[in-house]
Amino acid sequence: MEVNTNVWTMVIDAGPMVKLVLTILVVFSILCWTVILAKIKRFRQARVGSEDFERLFWESSNLTQAYNHAKLMPETPMAGVFLEGYKELKRLQKCPGAQDTAVGLRVWLETLERSLNKGIQKELAAMERTLPFLATTGNAAPFIGLFGTVWGIMRSFHSIGLMGSASLATVAPGISEALIATAAGLAAAIPAVIAFNGFMSWMGRLEIQLQGFSNDFLNTVERQLLHGKGTSQEPKEERGLNG
Repeated sequence: MEVNTNVWTMVIDAGPMVKLVLTILVVFSILCWTVILAKIKRFRQARVGSEDFERLFWESSNLTQAYNHAKLMPETPMAGVFLEGYKELKRLQKCPGAQDTAVGLRVWLETLERSLNKGIQKELAAMERTLPFLATTGNAAPFIGLFGTVWGIMRSFHSIGLMGSASLATVAPGISEALIATAAGLAAAIPAVIAFNGFMSWMGRLEIQLQGFSNDFLNTVERQLLHGKGTSQEPKEERGLNG
């Protein structure tokens, strides 16, 4: 309790510039934790939602049925990728007979693959939104805190010059007040860096999962086209994407 009281006393006794720096760092820290908690919730929803849609996709008897499931899961990245591919497939089907030749089939699949890749990038961009703020906090907060420390130390030396005394009792309070800014900068930066690295790792796993689903979607469509079946006649699959 005494330590906390001393810290608050140093903050209160700090100069205007150091207080401004501390205020900025507190705002950064609050925003940073808001982003962290929101992203943890969002990534958990994305993981659970993708697992559910993956199961529904393979349990569906045709792509139209999977499309009906996907429309009800707008916040699920895998469903978003499926919708992008399904809509492109419906547009391609307006060119009847184009897939009847080997070249036409390859063009179909390449066009569909580009559409799925676009859907993947779109979903990843949505998941990545606000993450750059964590990177900015992790990079900038220590330097903002260091600026406050340097300014506080300058103030302390200026006071020493005015008082004409350089004893430890004279120097220590001002320097300790200034070092609070560095501590605050590190307190804001460390969680931001850890969270950013963790979220980017999750992003990598999500991208691999979406790429795997994209390949399975293409394989399903290719089997239909090779067997001359439409989207309403998709054979029911018994395994999952990771099976």
